[in-house]
Amino acid sequence: MQNLVLIPIGAMTRNVADFLSLSLPEILNVPCRIMEEAVALEPFYNSDRKQYHSTEILRQLLPFAKGKKHHIIGVMDEDLYIPILTFVFGEAQLGGRCALMSGHRLHQEFYGLPEDESLYLHRCEKEAVHELGHTLGLKHCQNFECVMRYSNSVADIDIKRNVFCPGCSEVLGIPSLW
Repeated sequence: MQNLVLIPIGAMTRNVADFLSLSLPEILNVPCRIMEEAVALEPFYNSDRKQYHSTEILRQLLPFAKGKKHHIIGVMDEDLYIPILTFVFGEAQLGGRCALMSGHRLHQEFYGLPEDESLYLHRCEKEAVHELGHTLGLKHCQNFECVMRYSNSVADIDIKRNVFCPGCSEVLGIPSLW
């Protein structure tokens, strides 16, 4: 990956995109910019589930990925699903160029707890790095602290670090930030 573009989608607040545009370049060692683009959501809303189909939204991002080294991550705050799961925090093309993450279930308020903006931003960061790791070809890691570890809950996300473990870093051919 040589370039990273963040696309805020729907109700995602600009402060999340701004935070990620500063933190992701440090973790991934790539330049990052924010691009404002209209991405359709309503056609992919399931009124029975009250969620958006992440795979279909991910497809909407494909035209924005230019060249093999240009990666896109859509960041949104709406609840996402794929048909076989109750919800997803995000989705990515394994070895592709596009990823999508949602902060909807990363808010403390979603669980009836007081707002914690710092915790929310760091959860978004971990989820963004995780999904971008998939675009780089990484699968889920067994190391419980690795950002590539599968997350079933925010508790799983909170345990993880925001960087790749030494093993995942080696697969990517990058220095470990561990």
